[in-house]
Amino acid sequence: MGTSGSAARIVDEAFGYPEGRQHAPHGWFRHLAGVATATSGPTLMRVALDRSADQRFERLKAAARGRGRKASGPTMRSLVASPGGQLRWCDVPAPHNPRPDEALVHPIAVATCDLDRAMGLGRTPFLLPFQFGHECVAEVTEVGEAVTSFRPGDRVVVPFQINCGRCQQCSAGLTGNCAAVPPISMYGFGLTGGHWGGVLADLVTVPFADGMLVRLPDGVDPAAAASVADNVSDGYRCVAPHLPALLEHDPDSEVLILGELGHRIPLSSSAMLYAALTAKALGARQVHFVDRREHVRRHAEAIGLHAHAPEDLRKLPPAPLVVDGTVTGPGLMTAITKTASDGVCASTASLRRTTRIPTALMYGRNISYHLARSHARAHIPAVLDLMASGALDAALVTSHLGALDAADRVIGEHLRGEATKTILTE
Repeated sequence: MGTSGSAARIVDEAFGYPEGRQHAPHGWFRHLAGVATATSGPTLMRVALDRSADQRFERLKAAARGRGRKASGPTMRSLVASPGGQLRWCDVPAPHNPRPDEALVHPIAVATCDLDRAMGLGRTPFLLPFQFGHECVAEVTEVGEAVTSFRPGDRVVVPFQINCGRCQQCSAGLTGNCAAVPPISMYGFGLTGGHWGGVLADLVTVPFADGMLVRLPDGVDPAAAASVADNVSDGYRCVAPHLPALLEHDPDSEVLILGELGHRIPLSSSAMLYAALTAKALGARQVHFVDRREHVRRHAEAIGLHAHAPEDLRKLPPAPLVVDGTVTGPGLMTAITKTASDGVCASTASLRRTTRIPTALMYGRNISYHLARSHARAHIPAVLDLMASGALDAALVTSHLGALDAADRVIGEHLRGEATKTILTE
């Protein structure tokens, strides 16, 4: 990669995205204090160490050794996020030649994740610094001798979670809990994710190439598919398992999607827009999208959704399917309260150790509640099929475009600004 490249540009000026700084980073002291006092931090680490702790520690030691040898061995560039909102291209050890079942890939389109803003600003329990980025489409550059499904030059979606594709969990479609690697192993999350590096880099090692990689269908734009690695699939899995049965029962079943309703850590809402587009692609006639940010509502209206401010929620009847992207306790309470009898409420994430839910209401209405991490690799083929057919246009959610060479500036603007989805390409 070179060092030239333009800063991000807004895809559609009519959305009215605010320009300039909107969010402040936490410096070293506030970040470390936040990590140390985060109520969810111990829980995340407990899950990370549930099994294969020795493998996780070996990766930690290897990462430490790699820092020591970078001056003498071959290096590459990787974007590193540090407290204070600092993003820098750094020289890091280049990947070794691929082992038999590995592949080396070169990212050609990288997307921001909804969590990237809060992580990059040092406002989550994920300890900085670390190599950034975990959503990409890449080109295969080299494969190990045992890899049979891919060859150099192939364009692929790289799931953000590490999975082997062969263990009992992967065979059952539970790829987010692969037994071959420690729990919550993923790109772009540093220590918590197991030190697999980030995809904002010259090269990325894919440890189980045949099991992980998914070929990009002909005719699908890499920029449109970059976020399929995580956020598009995340939105899809909140809708696709539930909506068809609801529509079979009542073709007029409405879907309610909740983004940012009130104060929270600075997150984007792209996964919620992808969930809404998935609902429309699968046949929902009425999809309501709620977010307190006016520019996000304008964006939602422009892509065919019924957008509402949070204060208008009381006017909406309970919906058979509610997708909760609020990531707050009060937001979850609202989501469940707005779920109709015999309906489903699905949450994308939670960074709280505990929260309260209205169990009596859920019991009385017979509401099913789903909270889990995505099994991204298992959902990616179906998402790509929807995109290839034209039913799902993920590019509609993209708000900003930029050059990969300028990722330090473009991602910096994304972190401090209000972009919903930034895509970087070569």
